[in-house]
Amino acid sequence: MRPSVRTSVGTVLAALILAAIAAGPDQHRATAAEVRYEAEQATIINGVVENDYSGFTGTGYVDSANAVGAAIEFSVRAPAAGSRALVFRYANGSFSGRPATVTVNGTVRGTLQFPGTGGWTTWRTQTLTTALSAGANVVRLTATTRRGLANIDSLSYDDGLPSSPSPTASPTASVPPGTPISDPIPQEPIRSDLGLILTEFAQFPPSAPVPAPTDPRLMRTARINYLGQVPGSTRLFTPDLNGKLYTLPANGGTPSVYLDVAATVGANFFSGRGLGSGFGFVAFHPQFATNGRFYTTHTEALGALGSITPDWTQSGAVIHSVLTEWTATDPAAASFSGTRRTLLRIGFATYIHAIQQIDFNPNATPGSGDYGLLYVAVGDGGRGSSSTVPQQLNVPHGKILRIDPQGTNSANGRYGVPAGNPFTGTSGALGEIYAYGMRDPHRFSWDTGGTQRMFLGHIGEHDIEGVYDLRAGDNLGWSEREGSWVFDRQQPCNLYTLPADDARFGYDYPVAAYDHNAANIPCGDDAGKAIVGGFVYRGNALPALRGKYVFGDIVDGRVFYTNEADMVRGGALAPLYQLRVVTPAGAQTSMATLAGDSRVDLRLGTDRAGELYLLAKANGRIWKVTGTTGVASR
Repeated sequence: MRPSVRTSVGTVLAALILAAIAAGPDQHRATAAEVRYEAEQATIINGVVENDYSGFTGTGYVDSANAVGAAIEFSVRAPAAGSRALVFRYANGSFSGRPATVTVNGTVRGTLQFPGTGGWTTWRTQTLTTALSAGANVVRLTATTRRGLANIDSLSYDDGLPSSPSPTASPTASVPPGTPISDPIPQEPIRSDLGLILTEFAQFPPSAPVPAPTDPRLMRTARINYLGQVPGSTRLFTPDLNGKLYTLPANGGTPSVYLDVAATVGANFFSGRGLGSGFGFVAFHPQFATNGRFYTTHTEALGALGSITPDWTQSGAVIHSVLTEWTATDPAAASFSGTRRTLLRIGFATYIHAIQQIDFNPNATPGSGDYGLLYVAVGDGGRGSSSTVPQQLNVPHGKILRIDPQGTNSANGRYGVPAGNPFTGTSGALGEIYAYGMRDPHRFSWDTGGTQRMFLGHIGEHDIEGVYDLRAGDNLGWSEREGSWVFDRQQPCNLYTLPADDARFGYDYPVAAYDHNAANIPCGDDAGKAIVGGFVYRGNALPALRGKYVFGDIVDGRVFYTNEADMVRGGALAPLYQLRVVTPAGAQTSMATLAGDSRVDLRLGTDRAGELYLLAKANGRIWKVTGTTGVASR
């Protein structure tokens, strides 16, 4: 046994691997299948992975420290609620037993003795029968004596199913079609012991929407909504929806105005109505240090509505979203001086769900097909709940576009349509479209490690906040689907189970999600929940976060994570964990407390090193994640 250490090793299995599916339809099993989770892939508290003693399965076993509290946590997925026999495979070469408590989702379910097996290469099992919830369960084995745990090889259990279920089946799959679902995702995010240590990084000056708003949700200290790093520079940048682009020193401190977008645009600039109206986002070209180019999206109304014709528009448009290219004369200058030109302009029939994020793929390298192409997330203009606009390929609303800012083959001649886009050359479809079927594609990012997937945080209508593994040509299903449930525009107050022939539609469903718990919220009221997408952490300063997709809820400020490896297309929803928030002094707090408001208006940002930042519009502050405390739940 080892002296006291702490490490987190690998990740557990993302979903049940059902042998009958792989084997083919003529080899479906008739008995329950054993599902095994290797200990070396679990979360380890005070222990290490070893392979000195033979007879183990997988790539090793866990050798814990000789200490009370040494533990292993397994993330166990059950396809249905019910009693299961949890079987721990272990070896104990000492004469004394090494007892350990078993907790499931934080509740103690029993104690196992783990008596001596006669040698460290002799493996036996200890079994505890207990109830598991449908979906994700955290099973923790904790040493109760100073001898620590026995060497643990694996945890296994019977899934209780006589045949292979569909891996996309939801907890409500047994509900008859046409029956309203009151709680689409019964499993609440699991409270993790892992906490983020937040250190205040910057305070932004107050700003005001124009014209003056009547919606109290717009009355924030500063409507800051992102933090990134200027390519080729140590400077950080942050946009404020009310019109100014700020830069910050690398170590935080006092923001400086780099560009006043509102003042430059003039009298048509509009940020006084709609939660996303104003100076929405900025994306710097990867070669900004030499070419000086960056891109913004902002909202115009007032005189622009009658005097400027959009490239596309919904009837009765009340705002225009404008995508602009700026070219700085001196990219290293502290403030902007240079030129600008409009790339495209889109009209929207309501004040919500216009252009959201714009960005370049950070994984693309010069010469690759994606290098220098700009992704543009366009909302449905609030029309998806009453029409099929997001499914219509001849308009940009409810889509993510991908364009070449330096090309000229678009209909307006101001940008290019990449030949590699999925609908380029398709009759009746816009070649600009990269993916479609969206309501409010709010924030997206690329994992800069692993398989470099693109993840989208998608804000739902009635009940579902989803994370999607987004690929070219994907159709998220809105407004025929909300998450992986049926949305009926004639019955918008409920969600329904998928039809038996759903596969024929080809919709792409979330890899992680949480719901509104909207059963007691009047239909049409603001549920007070909306996802803000985040980032897979690949930095070096916070080892406990590596490989975790960190995101949150805009409104209440909860911060979540799920493991990147658990987010599997076509699989069950990945388990979600709620992170604690901790001050540098070690006191547990919350984002609502730090923001001084129950409506946090949370956003996330990252620098080039991959380190994370949390932003709150409520009081216009940014915090850097400077450390972690405790242990991840998985």
